[in-house]
Amino acid sequence: MTKLRSIGKTICDVTSDDLCEQVHFSVETGQIWLHEHRMLLLHAEALAGLRKDLIDTLGMDRARGLFTRMGYASGVHDAELIRTRARCTSDIEAFMTGPQLHTLEGIVKSTPLKLVADRATGKFYGEDLWENSWEGQWHRRHYGAHSAPVCWSQIGYACGYTSTFMGRPILYKEVECVGMGDSNCRVIGKPLEEWEDAAEYTRLFNQESIAEQLIDLQTQVVQLRSAIGEKEKLPADIIGNSRNFRTAYELLKQAAKSQITVLLLGETGVGKEVFARSLHDMGSRRSESFIAINCAAIPHDLVESELFGVEKGAYTGALASRPGRFERANGGTLFLDEIGDLPLSAQAKLLRVLQEGEIERLGDQKTRKINVRLVAATNIDLRLLVKEGKFRSDLYYRLNAFQINIPPLRERKEDISLLANRFLEKYSAVHGKRLRGFTDKAKRALLSYPWPGNIRELLNMVERGVILAPSGSRIEIDQMFSAYGNDHTQEFGLGSDGGLDLNPWETGKDLCEAVFNGVMTLEQVEAMLVETAVDKARGNLSKAARMLGLTRRQLAYRLGRLHESEPAHQS
Repeated sequence: MTKLRSIGKTICDVTSDDLCEQVHFSVETGQIWLHEHRMLLLHAEALAGLRKDLIDTLGMDRARGLFTRMGYASGVHDAELIRTRARCTSDIEAFMTGPQLHTLEGIVKSTPLKLVADRATGKFYGEDLWENSWEGQWHRRHYGAHSAPVCWSQIGYACGYTSTFMGRPILYKEVECVGMGDSNCRVIGKPLEEWEDAAEYTRLFNQESIAEQLIDLQTQVVQLRSAIGEKEKLPADIIGNSRNFRTAYELLKQAAKSQITVLLLGETGVGKEVFARSLHDMGSRRSESFIAINCAAIPHDLVESELFGVEKGAYTGALASRPGRFERANGGTLFLDEIGDLPLSAQAKLLRVLQEGEIERLGDQKTRKINVRLVAATNIDLRLLVKEGKFRSDLYYRLNAFQINIPPLRERKEDISLLANRFLEKYSAVHGKRLRGFTDKAKRALLSYPWPGNIRELLNMVERGVILAPSGSRIEIDQMFSAYGNDHTQEFGLGSDGGLDLNPWETGKDLCEAVFNGVMTLEQVEAMLVETAVDKARGNLSKAARMLGLTRRQLAYRLGRLHESEPAHQS
């Protein structure tokens, strides 16, 4: 066994020499000893990561109890260590070994401000200044400034050590905490009965069976689901929280309750077929077929046979009878995309099908009853086609029984990040990549680009980025926009320095309009600015605050408020 000489001198500057003499390690056995207690050297970042995982898994309250009890056990062990030391010193000198050990172990620098310790009479009062608390610093780094003290294991240590030393329950409280945004931590300890709210804190020292609680909660969830049904969520392929999108989706839900014919309006790539499939899946016909056909993709002379079917010999090349899309969708839903491209002859037959509920195959005189829900979609203003004589007015009014306008992506700015992250997750799995997200410049390009191809263009662009980005990296702007030439940064509103726009005033006006028109709320704009600043500063709150022109405390307050009211991610 050899003494830990490399750090001994530094530690001895803040602790007594004989305490340092108790620290030994053995290279041969891989063991570290503090007197007769085996110790471990751990990476603070690794322990902080474990702490974060426990908080995210168990919740803040349960994790607090777990770390408090862990610290309490450590304090009890250290109090037992100094029993031999206490025989030849005063109570005050013997007690001070605890704060010195806390410092030696790298937990926190503990400086007593007031101390009364008399084991004979049981009197105790302690007030300490804690500097460089690892627990408070890492908690604030992961979660921002908290509303309550967060040095849980350190409080547990102080309680365990002092209670064992004094031979009676001593409770410590943190009255200032670096995790709340204070410059340092300050704690006060006194006998348990002298605290009016002692019961609220002593529960933290009682072990609880998480497994039994989880089973009980699971039973309650099953009972609640059977009573009120599962909480509604968006279908897997529909993502969005913007006001315009939610309005369209609410109309879709209303239409799903009936069998009314629905007309979906929207630009190319906004997701009209996804809406149509969701309408089918939410309705009473979900167990039957969903048949989709793009009217613009079929030659005009074949449209009628594709829709209504054909009998053998009806025309040259009709070598066999076959059903059309209406028959194949019987009992289910037929989706006619780009219905504005339907020829007039097919429009007349379609109107009859909608009115009579029956079809005739091409080359056949027999009528067949069909029961189909029709959903149509177009990116063209059908009213203009009616005025130009290219679309039947009676069919238009028949189709336009229930109209849903799906907003373009440029009017759903706050949904872009949700969609991009969803596509990143999807295509990372498809292509076997592990990516860490998007670079700052790529995120800005996603928000400033006008998206003429809407969601379909975003999907293709993210997949291109996934393919080109090396595994373990972030997707860069060039990897997504590689097909747009070398000058795409200016075209997409990015200056050479990565700024959001070459004309920031125009961007500012667009953002104002988005708020005024209800596309974004003021809270969402603030959250976007705060999160972007923290991300750009790589978690350095002081640097992020300077970017926003705030004090660090003001930014910490906003972060805390943001985490408390974080919007649900629906996907």
